[in-house]
Amino acid sequence: MRIKNFPFDVESAGQAEWTYNSQDNNLAVFAIPHSDIYINPAGKNSTDAESLMNASTLLGSPPNGDFQLSAKLTVDFNSQFDAGVLMIWVDELNWVKFCFEYSPDATPMVVSVVTINFSDDANSFTVNGNSIWYRIIRRDNVYALHAAIDGTEWLLIRVFTLGSDLERHRIGFAAQSPTGEGCKILFSEINFSQARLQDLRDGS
Repeated sequence: MRIKNFPFDVESAGQAEWTYNSQDNNLAVFAIPHSDIYINPAGKNSTDAESLMNASTLLGSPPNGDFQLSAKLTVDFNSQFDAGVLMIWVDELNWVKFCFEYSPDATPMVVSVVTINFSDDANSFTVNGNSIWYRIIRRDNVYALHAAIDGTEWLLIRVFTLGSDLERHRIGFAAQSPTGEGCKILFSEINFSQARLQDLRDGS
């Protein structure tokens, strides 16, 4: 599949069916029931969240160098931890999820998960409504995650690295419903740019 403004193809994995509307430049998917990508740091017997590797993804290999990937995420939340996701993937032990997720308090929330062997799960802030804008940027071998309530002013959520072997890195989208029977997710206003972001923290 080729998405408008993407200089690379994206390929799906998992059971969900991804539908891309090129005219409106939006991507729709229904997360399959009881699906997630997560490695619980407490181990397999932890009761707070199940370790799963079965969520559906749509990923591709970006060109070398800096980039910015952004989209508006709209999720029809039904169950705890339902989420639309922007994703960076290296392998099964090294990946990042930027989730617009339904919290245990039944509130939409900005959540990031950086996984290097085990998942480091961080909640940022709650959102009034079921839509938000997300952005992943890469500058040299450093990644940053940003969120924008209004689609204009970007708030820095997290900065990290997944190493310098960038040719192995893939980026794109994921859909999860770990505890429920699935949810509808729409990624709209999708954009990819190879422009370098000069300041990670000034809201630009």
